[in-house]
Amino acid sequence: MSGAARAVGAVALHTSMCTFSSSHSHRPSTTPFNSHQPNTNTHLTSLLQTHPLYPLTTARLSLQFKEKILCLEIMGVDAGKALSQNPALTTASMESIQSIISFLLSKDIQHKDIPRIISMCPKILTSDINAQLDPVFDFLSQDLKVPDHSFRKVINKCPYLLTASVVDQLKPTLFYLRRFGLKDLKALAYQEPVLLVSSVEKSLIPKLRYLESLGFSKDEVKDMVLRCPSLLTFNIEVNFRPKFEYLVGEMGKKLKELKEFPQYFSFSLENRIKPRHMEVLQSGINLPLSLMLKSTDQEFRELIEQGVGDTH
Repeated sequence: MSGAARAVGAVALHTSMCTFSSSHSHRPSTTPFNSHQPNTNTHLTSLLQTHPLYPLTTARLSLQFKEKILCLEIMGVDAGKALSQNPALTTASMESIQSIISFLLSKDIQHKDIPRIISMCPKILTSDINAQLDPVFDFLSQDLKVPDHSFRKVINKCPYLLTASVVDQLKPTLFYLRRFGLKDLKALAYQEPVLLVSSVEKSLIPKLRYLESLGFSKDEVKDMVLRCPSLLTFNIEVNFRPKFEYLVGEMGKKLKELKEFPQYFSFSLENRIKPRHMEVLQSGINLPLSLMLKSTDQEFRELIEQGVGDTH
């Protein structure tokens, strides 16, 4: 097959597989490549030549591999990063990649979702549909009771689900979380699915133990997590430790307030907690954590102006 024919083939593949716009998959593609068909070969060549990997591809790699790089770029995926994170892509056929994209689209994932999903998890493009991907959707449907039309919402929330082993990761973690007390499968699926791809031993348990080390009992920690499951998604060093130190050291708050409002950890220390705390200090009033942080900017301003709350 000639180079020109292969280039046209790449465009055809782009039209059928690599077009990621907000339009529905059955609508005709409206990409710049279709609208400038006479200049397609020149444009494709230009795109390829400006790619960082082009010097290597011209000397050492096949035209099929160049087309693969170009297709990834057209999809909106950084080909160099994808290949470095998933070397198996080097030998993956375009047909297998196309079959995986088609499979995802059949599961209500939309074209516009694909670039972000693949960029976060390039491993997906070399996954086995029957052995790896399909079981994940069965897990969502059967274990989490997610209806087919809601697959997209869950996967977009946590694309890493698609690269997790159902047997070794998802089912055991779900079992642990349910035994811990998280019974709301809907909330787990739609709000905190990242918990399902977290290591119980290396991530979840250390976070629970850290909260206990602050002075909370096991039952108190359990109650806090059940009211705010996102606690288990926060990093100890980046989130828990600096916010707790500020709460106790600078704000002079007691564990009781944190126990009553564990959502405190979900607010930005620099952009929300510190600025509002400083305004509260300057105003001379004492606001509960929940009222200080949950109120909108306008509501907070009104609280400060009206002097609502206990005075120091």
